[in-house]
Order: sequence, then structure tokens, then C-alpha cells
Amino acid sequence: MKRLHVHIAVENLTESINFYQQLFACEPTVKHEDYAKWMLDDPRVNFAISDRSNKLGLDHLGIQADDATELQAIEQNLKATQAPIETQTQTSCCYSNSNKHWVTDPQGIAWEAFHSLNSIPTFNAEKPVVEPETASACCPTDDKNTSCSG
Repeated sequence: MKRLHVHIAVENLTESINFYQQLFACEPTVKHEDYAKWMLDDPRVNFAISDRSNKLGLDHLGIQADDATELQAIEQNLKATQAPIETQTQTSCCYSNSNKHWVTDPQGIAWEAFHSLNSIPTFNAEKPVVEPETASACCPTDDKNTSCSG
């Protein structure tokens, strides 16, 4: 079963963790010095916050697939939108290795469709030296990237 993913960029991670712990009535499922995530079943959402983005607020939305077959079905829906798609395989982000597809909706909101493969000990495989102002916390930052500009 798929799960909605919401990633919010926050200024003060500790303050935000305290707020969302109260809102969700539980501790984060994953917690690091720059990131926290709640895997909630009611509502079924993967809700993440981090202090890694230059732009505060909504970082990106997504749909988390439970397996490769679900991710393939979501990819077909993304193709139907006719938006440019960026596919990443075995990519490292948010303390996980994942297969992903990125698109940007007409309002400029980045959408990530992904299937997490396993946990890793770092936020990304490597940290970029300089992050562009438009880079999101998880979105690729290379110049060829047209699907994740916000």
C-alpha cells in the first residue's frame, strides 16, 4: 500500500520535533541531528523534516511505494502527466538508499515517487560543497535537473 510523503524544511529542528511529537502523539521513527521522520499509519504518511534546505516550508511531496511493482505503477502515472521525469536508481538520500522518480507539478512543487531499499548512516552518500539556493533537501542539484527546481 502506498504512503503519502511530505518533507518540510525547518529552521529549528529541535523546536519542530517537539511540535510534531505533540501533533502526532509519538516520537519520530527516525531521528538524526539534521533530520527526523514519522512513519504514521493514521493518516498513512511518511512525514519528514530537516534543516538542510535553504528555503523553509514545503520542501517536496511524494508517494512512497512498498515495492518495485508499486513504484513502476506510479512511474506510469507520472509519465501520463507528460512532465519531465528524472529517474534515480540506488540513490542515497534522507538516510536511505532508494529508487526514485522526480517530477515538478504546474505550480513548481517537486514530487518524488520512491521505493526505499535500505537504511544508510548518512543523509546523502556525499555532501555537496555548495548547495544552490533552489535546491531542496532531497532533490538532486545538478544543472541538468529540470524536474526538481523547487
